[in-house]
Amino acid sequence: MRNLRSIALLAGVSLLCSSCGSPEAELPSEGAREGLSFEEFKATAHDEPDSDVFVVNGDIPVEGVDGLREYYDTFVNPELGTREDALAVYCLNGQRIKWSATAARNLTYCISTASFGSRYSTVVSAMASAAATWETVANVNFIHLSQYDGSCTASQAGVVFDVRQTTTTSYLARAFFPNSSRSGRNILISTSLFGSTGPYTLAGVLRHELGHVLGFRHEPSPTPNPAPGCYEDSNFCRLTPYDPDSIMGYPHCGGIQTWERNLSTLDQQGAHALYP
Repeated sequence: MRNLRSIALLAGVSLLCSSCGSPEAELPSEGAREGLSFEEFKATAHDEPDSDVFVVNGDIPVEGVDGLREYYDTFVNPELGTREDALAVYCLNGQRIKWSATAARNLTYCISTASFGSRYSTVVSAMASAAATWETVANVNFIHLSQYDGSCTASQAGVVFDVRQTTTTSYLARAFFPNSSRSGRNILISTSLFGSTGPYTLAGVLRHELGHVLGFRHEPSPTPNPAPGCYEDSNFCRLTPYDPDSIMGYPHCGGIQTWERNLSTLDQQGAHALYP
């Protein structure tokens, strides 16, 4: 089976369950989730057009039906799913899914002028702000290569990842994890994020999504029965004690942080520990 791919996965962002995923998204009730079949779960996933990607848990992308089945078996199936807490990095077989020290200092990206149009400069500014937040506390460096913005697609080989606009309303944004293939290394921002989104901010959503890009998982509630749609798993390595104020948590999954999305003290400590 294929590996899971930020937030988003995906990152939302995220939220995007976080500032990436929209809390108004249609999710199964707690009662329905207890006996949720794979086909029922598949019906709640967003099937991105013109790609082999499904987006689940707000902003986590997985590749293909095999990847969706693996996610269901690991995270959703009540007989197999396990718990997660603390600022956590994505792990497989005990190995942290992160960038090498060299790669972490050269996280290049492009921002599509074609897809964003008049919103382009707004996204450039928000990405720079979100990136600077992580660069301040961890040994990482996000580099905007604007020479590729005119041909910024999932097949652009001149950058590590691309930032593009999507018209889906199934999430506000989504990202990827470090082990994603190039075609899946995208931050997709929904047009709905530029509308009336209440407490959401573009920079806040992107801060969460860049957390996924660095390898951080969602941080759901430590309660025995998390909110509907707040799926949990065991593919993580703890970096800090449980932190309800983590940027990688969702307010509707037990987190207490606002949707503005800022790094907590423990987020800063965990990021520095992963990328010293």
